[in-house]
Amino acid sequence: MTYQEKKSIVSLISAILIFASYCLYMAPRYPDEGMASADTLRYWGTFVLMLALFSVIANIVISIMFNIVYRVTTREKEPSFADELDKLIDLKAFRNSFFAFILGFLLAMGSLVAEQPIAVMFIILIGAGFVSEVTGAVTRLYHYRKGV
Repeated sequence: MTYQEKKSIVSLISAILIFASYCLYMAPRYPDEGMASADTLRYWGTFVLMLALFSVIANIVISIMFNIVYRVTTREKEPSFADELDKLIDLKAFRNSFFAFILGFLLAMGSLVAEQPIAVMFIILIGAGFVSEVTGAVTRLYHYRKGV
């Protein structure tokens, strides 16, 4: 298995674990008041901002740990350059990830048009971000395994 395949698998697993652990951490903090209260909106705003911060920090730490473990176990350095295949695969993964997020964004806006509670919009947006990240990782793994 190549470095890129291993990195894609670690990225996929870490995305799932980061999202699941953060959701489990934040779920008990949901305010019990009405769905449109200021506390509920503050909760969702905090949820989104802290999830972004938590994800970035966790991904940096996981990437550093992956590179250390990879170097120790294989005695190889990570590739210092990206060839045309790597760039093409990254572009395809970004495209698929972008489409997944845009679809989720449109669904979230549609939930507002359908007069759903504001919490539904936030849940769909957060879910779209998660699905987008997983889609990118799966696309990278698929193309490194099967080719372009």
